[in-house]
Amino acid sequence: MFKNISIFSRIIKNIDWIFWISLIFLTSIGFVAIYSASLNYDNPMKFITTQFAAFIIGLIGIIFLASFNYQYYKHFNSFIYALSCLLLISVLIFGTTVRATKGWFNFGFFSFQPVEVTKIMLILVLSAFLDNHWKDIKKLSILCKALCITGGHIFLIMLQPDFSSTLSYFPVTLILLYVTGAKLRHLLSIILYGSLAMGIPLFVTFFKLQPELLRSHKILNFFVNATTDFQSAVLILGSIIILVFLVKWFLNKLRIPVGFVYPIIFLSIIIAGAFSSVVVEKSLKDYQRKRLIVFLKPEVDSRGAGYNIIQSKIAIGSGKILGKGFFKGTQTQLGFLPEQRTDFIFSVVGEEGGYLLSQLTILFYFFFVWRALVIAQHARDRYGSLVATGIATMFAFYGIINIGMVMGLMPATGLPLLLLSYGGSSMFSSMIAIGILLSIHLRRFNQY
Repeated sequence: MFKNISIFSRIIKNIDWIFWISLIFLTSIGFVAIYSASLNYDNPMKFITTQFAAFIIGLIGIIFLASFNYQYYKHFNSFIYALSCLLLISVLIFGTTVRATKGWFNFGFFSFQPVEVTKIMLILVLSAFLDNHWKDIKKLSILCKALCITGGHIFLIMLQPDFSSTLSYFPVTLILLYVTGAKLRHLLSIILYGSLAMGIPLFVTFFKLQPELLRSHKILNFFVNATTDFQSAVLILGSIIILVFLVKWFLNKLRIPVGFVYPIIFLSIIIAGAFSSVVVEKSLKDYQRKRLIVFLKPEVDSRGAGYNIIQSKIAIGSGKILGKGFFKGTQTQLGFLPEQRTDFIFSVVGEEGGYLLSQLTILFYFFFVWRALVIAQHARDRYGSLVATGIATMFAFYGIINIGMVMGLMPATGLPLLLLSYGGSSMFSSMIAIGILLSIHLRRFNQY
């Protein structure tokens, strides 16, 4: 009891006002927007109650985690990773299927999505591994082990399948590798591989939505057909191999030494990315592929995947400077705005709160991430710094993607706006992450 009082007094004494004001502002706006988005559909108090319950449980979690020395996580990283994998395996066996994704535990009066917690556990585990091997991070073997840690989670999540939940793993892993000191060419190789694995299916989907364009451009049609025609794929691969070695030969003639191993590695990445794109292609449902590319041109599927983006842009634009007032937005209250409690919660803020409230929301979200990075900068050890950096990266990625998505600047990935979007699992995991940040913050000078 006295320990909890002591921790509470330390929280008050060391309070970061910008961080907490940002948190209170964002969650408050979220509650109001969720209520407004549910006003004419179902029972708004049901959603508010669920969200508020998750928030209160999360606050309790914050106090508990703040009282727990974050440095102990490092000593139990193997157990934490095993537990996280067990959760992801268990949901595949005992989970409930929602929207063709088997990713929820249904306990009757509430549901829980374990991936929301396992992504925090992954940050703890990966940070511990990188802290233990930071001197050897430039070695390819250590880099591969770090990628396997992330890859294990991604593999299990893709079995659900839940592609959108895996997206935050990529920036978090890349940033942690970068700040640990990984070689730039290794990071660029990872980016190239990921771009090919995810880009090829989206490239094909985008042009298949425009058959008249394919008919008028034979080269584009050839590349699209290469994804299903073996001979065309071999021809393209052969052309790439020839081109790569021609570039090597040309650079050598200019007396720029390029070893034989570099073209081989480059081609291996291309081949691996191309094969992985087949896996991504099969794991993505047709509507998911369309949602990911229609932001480029929503009109190509205005009645389908592009509808969400079009309605969201109308909602935000109609809010103008001061907004239409909460509970008065036409797009929101008349049901034109899809997924308005979750994915498109920022559109509700934009329509009913206007440009000013939208900018305030973005500003406080920026403050929140900034203070998380300050915690990372002032952490007492490398492990704490890596964990805080990973959490800050996660929040930043969700914010950029979600806000960009509702404005038609980013793909519609299905990622929520953390702390604002409806979802008990998302709110709880966000508060857990904040509790870990607070633990790092409180121990920046002393270990207790």
